Formats: sequence, structure tokens, C-alpha cells
Amino acid sequence: MIIMFSSTLLFLCTPVAYAQTAASPPAPTPTPSSSPAPAPAPTPPYVSLTDLLSVAGPFHTFLSYLESTKVVDTFQNQANNTDEGITIFVPKDDAFKNLKKPSLSNLTQDQVKQLILFHALPHYYALADFKNLSQVSPVSTFAGAGGYALNFTDVSGTVHLDSGWSKTKVSSSVHSTDPVAVYQVDKVLLPEAIFGADIPPAPAPAPAPETSLAADSPSSDSTGDGSAPGTSPPNSSYRIFGVDVWSQLVLALIGVLVVFL
Repeated sequence: MIIMFSSTLLFLCTPVAYAQTAASPPAPTPTPSSSPAPAPAPTPPYVSLTDLLSVAGPFHTFLSYLESTKVVDTFQNQANNTDEGITIFVPKDDAFKNLKKPSLSNLTQDQVKQLILFHALPHYYALADFKNLSQVSPVSTFAGAGGYALNFTDVSGTVHLDSGWSKTKVSSSVHSTDPVAVYQVDKVLLPEAIFGADIPPAPAPAPAPETSLAADSPSSDSTGDGSAPGTSPPNSSYRIFGVDVWSQLVLALIGVLVVFL
């Protein structure tokens, strides 16, 4: 009886133990280690246009216009808060002093603002980029397109700008590190949208000085008969007097010969 009970109990427990063994969970699979996230790109250094133009140049006149029209805030925001960057063409103080006609004194405040906006492109361009930029001219400026566009040409590595009224070139690079490029130009850029398309012709170049021909031309004191300068030709009366004297001498000689013969 005891033996039968034990056998029955053993028979019932064996499948349970087998089922527990078969149902044991598999070993955990090792998870791959996560790779470190790439480091963020370095933030471009902040460029203060006011500080930059204060120490370079001198660009005091252009900087004064930038601040009075509040365009400096527009340029500063473009330089440091966009991915496009900015390119600015800055005339030196002498360029404003040499500007006689047309004068900027007759412009309205809005026109002055547009004039200063006309001196910048809403994108960063290194000097090497202007060779390709010359093929797509005219290029829109911060002031707009059409009468506010600029034409560029690259002549043996020198960048030339043409606004219709102003023909100038980049004479030096003040600052050229993405996202800010500042280039010095020799003239104030005057847009056709403000000053009109009736552009006066460029003044003719001054004639070259004439070469003196005094050394090659005969002196006014010299004569055609080879007389030395400053010497007057023999007077005709002297020549007649000389002939008379020789005639008398000859006649006297002939008379002497006749007497002795």
C-alpha cells in the first residue's frame, strides 16, 4: 500500500518537474553598448561689427550711417543668427569726402537707409567666390534686386563692382571668416533705384602732356643759310660796296699795265 502510494506520487511529480525545467526562461541576450553621440559643431565666434569697424579703416563715416539708420542691428542679426552669413563692402572716410555729385545731403532718411543696405549681400562670400559670382551678375543686395543689384567681375583675382553710378574695386580684405566678410572699397556705392538710370557719362581722361620739340626744331634765331644763331645775315649794301671796291682795283691795275706797255 505504501509502495503503491509512493509510486503514484513519484509519477505525478515527475511531469511537473520536467515542465518547470522545460519552461525555464532563456538566458538574457546582452544588449549592444550604445555609441557616444557626436560632439556638436562649434559655434562661430561672435563678431561685433561696431568694434570691427571702429578699429579698422578709418570707416567712421560709414559706421555713423550704420548706427543712425539702425542698419547695424540688421547686419548684426544676419551675421550671428543665420546660417547664410553676410558680406559688407565698406568705403573709407575719404570716399565720402570725395563724393561731390550726387550729394547724400539731399537724401531722405529712408533713402540713406537703403543706401547703406545696398553695401551688403545677405550671404558670406570669400574672395575666391566672386569669380563664380561674376557669372550670375547682377546680384541682389540687402536693399533688394533690380535697381539695388550689383554687378561683379573678376579681373586677374581683383574683384570689381559696378552699380551703374559707381565703378570701384575691392582694395583690401578687412575681415573674412565665415560667417562675416568685410571688404574695403574705394568709392561709395550709389544705386540706380535712388539716383536714377540717367547716369552722366564718365569724364574724359586728362590729355597727356605734349612732348617739347624745341630740341628737335631749328631755333628761331637761326637762318636757312647756315648762319649761327643770333647772327644777322650780311646786308646787301655791304655786298654791293665790296663789288665796287674790287671793280676799281681791277680797273686801276689795268690802267697801270696800259701805261707801262
